Amino acid sequence: MTYSTIFRLDGRVALIPGGSGGIGSALAAGLADFGADVVIVGRSLERAEAVAQSVRERGRRALALPADVTRPEEVDRMVDQTMAAFGQIDILINCVGTNIEAPAEEYRLEDWDYVFAMNLRSTFKICQAVARASMIPRRRGKIINISSVRGQLAIRRGYAAYTASKAGVNLLTKQLATEWAKYNINVNCIAPTFIRTPLVAPMLSDPQFYQALVNRIPLGRVGEPDDLVGAAVFLAAPASDFITGHILLVDGGVTATQ
Repeated sequence: MTYSTIFRLDGRVALIPGGSGGIGSALAAGLADFGADVVIVGRSLERAEAVAQSVRERGRRALALPADVTRPEEVDRMVDQTMAAFGQIDILINCVGTNIEAPAEEYRLEDWDYVFAMNLRSTFKICQAVARASMIPRRRGKIINISSVRGQLAIRRGYAAYTASKAGVNLLTKQLATEWAKYNINVNCIAPTFIRTPLVAPMLSDPQFYQALVNRIPLGRVGEPDDLVGAAVFLAAPASDFITGHILLVDGGVTATQ
């Protein structure tokens, strides 16, 4: 290996559940620019196909798949279709996530269960399915889970399920990294602060909330999806081969002050 290639992803296949969203689409483009072929998974096949087409326009192969990752059988189908099309999964980036906001004293258990199913249960199921199908047999792989600074920091809003589920993603990342190190599978996590996506758009549209948020971020702005691309490429590439079980904060310095 030469240092000029430590960020290259040529010959790698990346699977991105949630790849049709604001963060996932940016990561798909970034990985493609560094040489990866990409499988985009989303609830809407039309949106996933639009991202896949943008990957093809970058000169890489792409496949769009619809799936509801809260349903285990659909996760298995998604992985089977990826293996049938490409024969391997080298990189997994779990970009699926949601939130339902309500005061803790009023939080409905059905909403709690849905947030956990989407944010934590699906992350485990996808990691397990990909590891079984490709990474363990081939003794190699890079798994990147998308968490949040709210996996470490509480917030004065009704985020009980979101914060708890993201904390679970952080520890799951460390656990899988520990268990699967013997298979040469690196499992890491990116934990961003607020990224300008549809999920947090209602909060960012509140001027008072936005100004208070920005005032707490030393770099003086919220994140953009492009801010996560470098971290994802690094954790997917040979440059990070000796890094596993790490929670990489992409937060403009907010956790350094709290």
